[in-house]
Amino acid sequence: MKRSFLLYAFILLVLVNIFTYAYYSAEVKFEQERYTRVTKKLKDSLSSVSSKLTDANYFSLEKNENAQNYFEDSNPDKTIQYEKLIPVIKERLMDLNANPKGNPYTGQDQIGANKFVINKIKILNHRWIIVDYSDGDIWGEALLKYFVNEDQTLSFEVIQSLLYQK
Repeated sequence: MKRSFLLYAFILLVLVNIFTYAYYSAEVKFEQERYTRVTKKLKDSLSSVSSKLTDANYFSLEKNENAQNYFEDSNPDKTIQYEKLIPVIKERLMDLNANPKGNPYTGQDQIGANKFVINKIKILNHRWIIVDYSDGDIWGEALLKYFVNEDQTLSFEVIQSLLYQK
């Protein structure tokens, strides 16, 4: 009786080990396949987002070599580095928000109690800037033309401005 009990117990242990091995082998294979699928999906998603970001930055001074070359001169002392120019332009436009009548480069006069100030700035190339502005109630956008003068000062000109309806 003792022998047959040990034999049955041994057979039962072998079967449990076989089923456990088969279960965990299938689980590992399933997890590896899932990891492969998720990794592929993430790579595709990353490449899609990267492509969209490249398309969105097509019109920007940071990515436009032709616009960057505009600032290069045969005389290295007169060459303007666009990397340093971009923050200067943005800072100069944002500083004009302190004007009591509002930023003059929104192309809009003060309508109500609040003044128009520039919120966002995108430098498109070596000549144009697009800005988003608001007075807290009314929103709009403006297209600006900018120039870097011989004395390294900046001058701006409003090309077109529009207000969105409430």
